[in-house]
Amino acid sequence: MSDAVLRKLLDCSIQNYSVGMTYSAGGSGYIYKKIKGFNNAAKGMSFLVLTDLDKYECPPELIRHWFGSEPIHRNLVFRIAIKEVESWILAGRKSLAGYLGINVVNIPQNSDAIRDPKLFLLYLVQKSRKGELKRDILPRKGSTARVGPDYNGRMVQFVKNHWDIQEAQSNSNSLSRAIRALNEYQPEFTKV
Repeated sequence: MSDAVLRKLLDCSIQNYSVGMTYSAGGSGYIYKKIKGFNNAAKGMSFLVLTDLDKYECPPELIRHWFGSEPIHRNLVFRIAIKEVESWILAGRKSLAGYLGINVVNIPQNSDAIRDPKLFLLYLVQKSRKGELKRDILPRKGSTARVGPDYNGRMVQFVKNHWDIQEAQSNSNSLSRAIRALNEYQPEFTKV
């Protein structure tokens, strides 16, 4: 799902971006293991990395833990969704309410303040009158899974076809900062 969100951000940017390789398997654990390599490789090419704040109290704490004393290279656009990428999805309140078939008043205006955005999104899906959507997104009764069998597929479908990124950035400061970073990005490569 993060891949779809990043592609939407790039598509909506005032810059003209093209995507080479993507590394979306393995989640934040994979990114954490590779981040210093991405940072070093950024001397010769641009990288865009998105992770969730998850267990960290604040972005500076996550950055200190991931990068140590090494500065983030200017060609590594490193963004953190607060608390999870679902908070950015929730920020598109009207489009999400329409997709789920719920009243928009059920979705808070400041999505960055939601403690557990994924859990809150599942709570909203429970209110939906769309049975097929609920079957795909919600975990099955008796299942130990946190989400349903097509959670990611349905969320990717929403992001690609329905998510109102303009509204979303007005309801999420972390998303607004990510969009601003992409719009202002100017690469600087080391000559070899």
